[in-house]
Amino acid sequence: MANIQSLKKTLKGNTMILILLAVMLFFEVLIQGADKGSLFAPENITNLINQNAWVVILATGMLLCILTGGNIDLSVGSVICLVGAFAGILIVNMGWPVLPSILICLIVGTAIGAWHGFFIAYVHIPPFICTLSGMLLWRGVALILLNGMTISPFPDSFLNIFGSYIPDLFLEQANDDMSVEVYDAIIDKNASITFLVTMIISVICCVVTVAAAVISRASKIRKGYSVSTTVGFIAKQAILCAVILIVGLLLAQDKGLPLILVIVGVIVGIYSYYTQNTVPGRYLYAIGGNEKAARLSGINTDNVMMFAYTNMGFIAGIAGLVCAARLNSAAPTVGQSYEMDAIASCFIGGASAYGGTGTVGGAVIGAIFMGVLNNGMSILGVDSNWQRAVKGMVLLLAVIFDVVSKKKKSSK
Repeated sequence: MANIQSLKKTLKGNTMILILLAVMLFFEVLIQGADKGSLFAPENITNLINQNAWVVILATGMLLCILTGGNIDLSVGSVICLVGAFAGILIVNMGWPVLPSILICLIVGTAIGAWHGFFIAYVHIPPFICTLSGMLLWRGVALILLNGMTISPFPDSFLNIFGSYIPDLFLEQANDDMSVEVYDAIIDKNASITFLVTMIISVICCVVTVAAAVISRASKIRKGYSVSTTVGFIAKQAILCAVILIVGLLLAQDKGLPLILVIVGVIVGIYSYYTQNTVPGRYLYAIGGNEKAARLSGINTDNVMMFAYTNMGFIAGIAGLVCAARLNSAAPTVGQSYEMDAIASCFIGGASAYGGTGTVGGAVIGAIFMGVLNNGMSILGVDSNWQRAVKGMVLLLAVIFDVVSKKKKSSK
């Protein structure tokens, strides 16, 4: 009986993962039936990562805002456009070095976040109104800087930071001046190196993930917290490692591990640790649970709100650089409705519309879910208007599920 209850608890805690797998299989059946390739084709997995990296990055920052009480930041799409405009002007037009330009762009994004945070935290303007004004303000500033024009292309030194692949460091360059035999030999050798390097990194990721999970579990047991059964824990880690190895195998058959995936992994890891294992991170949950009680307990709620929105500006700055590298341009239309995908990712991933509930891992799963929806419907040739309608309905269902669940808990 205990094992059955533990299994039910494990399944309930991983509902979103199961739904994600079901949706992926659903699209795979439809795509195969329409004879349009496969959702799990190596090239498609690579594109899925590259095209949705900015969603994961934005969702990570947006979660911190949502945790404080269901608050959101509507300005991030405009901030992305403005940061891209600064990058284009500094790197392309003015010819500045890449690293100092990136630093300035991140400072710009952080400063914008601090601007919002000041008015939200200390002047107590509602976040919706403050960031709505920011959405209009920063989009206008970006249009002024760009003068309605697109700036491109960026130099390879900038593009390689966000668009290269780790195996590229070990590959030998082939060119058309070589003989056919030598050219083919180099291509085969590079494919072998790509496969080997990617799989080694995948195995290392599995080892690190399992080691971190074991350490975390042991720490919880020492502190007297309830943990899942040993069988459930082992099964969860086995499934997680299998997913990592499968994704690694698919990437190894294409271009290898994208560097942007490493950047996203570092960001997700840092913010997961911050929200789950640090006192300031837990303040976010305390404020979302009951802001008045948090203030009476000694938490400086204004400073926490200031941090959440300043951090959102910093994260939007990173996403702006990623988008500029992905598109190889700084355009006036970049970033439109990006905030909606980030917000939807958080709510779909289990964040509460009232705040105080949600994890970075859940936001990542929500972002992957949105990416699968976009990618699957694009492969099937679904009209973009219908894609928007489907994503809107999915978001509504996620929020309805959250509201209904809270009502059931409160009634009990």
